[in-house]
Parts: sequence; structure tokens; C-alpha cells
Amino acid sequence: MSLYLDNAATTPVRPEVLEAMAPYLTRVYGNPSSHHEVGEAAASALREARARVAAVLGFRAGDVMFTSGGTESNNAAIKGIVLGSGRRHLVTTAIEHESVLASADYLTRLHGVDVTHAPVDGTGMLTPEVLAGTLREDTALVSVGYANNELGTVQDAAALAAVAHERGVPLHLDAVQAAGWLPLAGIGADAMTIAGHKIGAPKGTGILAVRGRLPFEPLLHGGGQERGRRSGTPDVAGAVAIAAALTLAEEERVADAARVGALREAFTARVLATVPGARLTGHPERRLPGTASFVFPGTNGETVLLELERRGVVSSSGSACAAGSDEASHVLLAVGLAHDDARTAVRFTLPHGLTGSLDAVADAVAEAVSAVGSRG
Repeated sequence: MSLYLDNAATTPVRPEVLEAMAPYLTRVYGNPSSHHEVGEAAASALREARARVAAVLGFRAGDVMFTSGGTESNNAAIKGIVLGSGRRHLVTTAIEHESVLASADYLTRLHGVDVTHAPVDGTGMLTPEVLAGTLREDTALVSVGYANNELGTVQDAAALAAVAHERGVPLHLDAVQAAGWLPLAGIGADAMTIAGHKIGAPKGTGILAVRGRLPFEPLLHGGGQERGRRSGTPDVAGAVAIAAALTLAEEERVADAARVGALREAFTARVLATVPGARLTGHPERRLPGTASFVFPGTNGETVLLELERRGVVSSSGSACAAGSDEASHVLLAVGLAHDDARTAVRFTLPHGLTGSLDAVADAVAEAVSAVGSRG
């Protein structure tokens, strides 16, 4: 069986999460908006899930809404906060997830919002000084990825929040990749995005937390569920699942990050020592414990992936949302890589709970790159 090292794309559902959600797919089936015993049982589970999420994120329970995943949460956060604010300037960066960049483009095309893509350095870091230079009197929101999904680079969220707040601007953090690896509470975020399938919950589950003081224009209209911010009958089982997964991830986070980070460091060192020309992308220190991303100049990333899979290692060339595209990664181009080098990227994202050496994987990488390079 192949070793799966593409956990930034998705993770398996944890057994504890399946157990937690199962009753709400079977015997506790009520609509939580219904005012009777069957509905109240579902509503009680939804309230408990909301409270558990709020405790991990450092928000109030009423600030938490359940969504269909990271893409919806990012869309709702950016469009909802900007349109609700009455201001017409948004700050983000060029290395964000496609759902952030596409939401920004939508606001420009249909609502005349001016978008500033704050420049990042060669490691993918946005400095507080650069952010400060982008803020204006009409800035409605700063939206930044807490940890980049391709590079693994981790932003100094607290410092960015401080700069934004000094100018009266809220900060939205896309924490999809950060959950389970990095602290989420107490970092100054005014809105935060989480995706369940990155932390052991089912696909199609997500969270958007937005401070209640922020004006917010909902994307979905109807029955006024989620305090009017997201109408529609809630997915109670999904809410229970993502709350359970997030709680477990937070309980295990510190020990897990230290152990997996040490394994990643050893793996990275071995790849760089054994693969001629290999270069690590992203920040060398401020990076997710489970992410190691490389470029292998003179090869083709997709071909290297095929060679790795023949050797029992499953990884990726970057974001799953852009898989199959012949275009070089917008993230790698934004941090200054040449187009040809960007097309040689390979990303390894390790699972939570990983134990044991990755030396055999590093050796497989060396063999795969050599095999591709020998073909000219």
C-alpha cells in the first residue's frame, strides 16, 4: 500500500469523529429549527458543537457558523465583511488560496472594490511593515492565509492583526492549513476559516467564525439560520463531526507538532543532501510542522510524482484545487521562482500522528528525481 503524504489536500476521517457524528445520521435526525422534542435534540447537539468550536478558536459561540468547507467560508468572510462594511478596499496577497483570490476578483468585477495584493518576500512572508503600507481609510478587510497551503510558510498572525487593528481594519485568517498545527485562539483574528477534511472530519464540513460586532452581508438568504448569516437547514452531523475533529486536533497539537516537525526536518535535510540541485521553498523556519516543499530544477514535477507513486509514495505538486493544470503555481511565481523552476515543484505534507523515520521516502525522492533527470 502507498504511503500517503498529501495531507494538505485531504485527510481520512478519524474513527472518533465517525463515532461522534453517527447518531445524527440515524436516530437523532430532527431539524434543529423545529420546536419539538425531536428537533430540540438536534438543536442541543448543534449548540454543543458551536460551543466546542468557539472554545478552540477563541470566539464566542454566537460568532461561529457551520459551512460546507473552506471555499464557502472564505467566500462568505471576504464578500460578507467587505459588502457589509460599506468600504471599498480589500487587502490580501498573491499567494492565497484560489477561493480568496476569486472572491477578491468577484468584488472588483461586480462591486467596484479596489483590491491590493500586498507583496510577500521570497519565503512567502508578509511583513507588518509592508501590510501597514497597504492600508487606507477605506480598507474594509485584510484577508491572509495563516499558513500557506503550498509553501507551508506561517505568517506572524498576531503582528499582522496588531497593524490592521491600529488602523481600525479587521483581519480574516484562512486557517484551513493551520488547524491542528498552530495555535488558533488569542492571535487577534476577527474572522477565521476552518475546513473539516484537513483535520479528520468529512469533506463538505467547514467553519467560519466572525466577530459579532462586524457588519456582515450574508451570501445565502432564506430562513435566517446561523443568526441570519447563513440560511438553510444546518448539517447537524457535519457540525458535530468538525467540532469533534477540531477538539481532538487541538488536544494533540503541541506534542504532535513537535514530533512531526522533527521528522520533517530530518526528511528535508536528507532530500537536500541527496538530490542534486534540490531547493526548499517557503520559509526555512516559520513553516508548518508537516510541510516540506521542494523544486527540482531540470525535471518536471508531475513526472516526478508519477515516479514517486511507482515507488509507493503519494504526494502532490501543490494545491489540489489546481491539480491537473499545466500552469505553474501562482504561489511559486509570486515568491519569485522562475516559471520553469516552478513547474518542478513537489510538496510533501505529513499526517498528524506520524511516527518513524522518513529516510526511505527521501531515498525514493532521490531515485525518482534521478530517473526523471536521466531522460533529459
